[in-house]
Amino acid sequence: MRRSAPSGPRGVLEVDWPFFGEICRALALRVARDYQPEIVLGIAKAGVIPGVVVASILQCEFSSMTVTRREEGAAPVLVSGPPQTIRGRRILLVDETCDTGSTMKLALSEVRALGPAEVRSAVSFKTGEYAPDYHAFETDSFIILPWDREIIQGGELVLRPEYAARL
Repeated sequence: MRRSAPSGPRGVLEVDWPFFGEICRALALRVARDYQPEIVLGIAKAGVIPGVVVASILQCEFSSMTVTRREEGAAPVLVSGPPQTIRGRRILLVDETCDTGSTMKLALSEVRALGPAEVRSAVSFKTGEYAPDYHAFETDSFIILPWDREIIQGGELVLRPEYAARL
């Protein structure tokens, strides 16, 4: 699927929970057509959520690793690596979005260093030029995820301030 963004400034795609569920089902179906992972490995934080849903649909184990960026635009940094249990097994590495591929490349390098039988990559939203093995939806839009839209400030749920200007 591809949704084109409006010309000019990058458009916004607000993802609600039902749409997120459909994206996870679509991703699991695309993977299942030609790959049977033994472990789905979600990249924390955002990749854990679709990863665990995809693992449930595919009826396989789930684990996670953590890659983060200390600040916007900075290179990704490994916080916690993949578990040793991936050695010799078929792995599906899942993240929520993929633009430049820098997070995915770092995660793939760490996974391959542990010697899995095979590793493939998947994302819910392909947003740039990097091409993972599987994706459910392709868009140029800025994506607002349902679990990331609101935060708690002063005991109240409020729209995340950095999203307010985009909406």
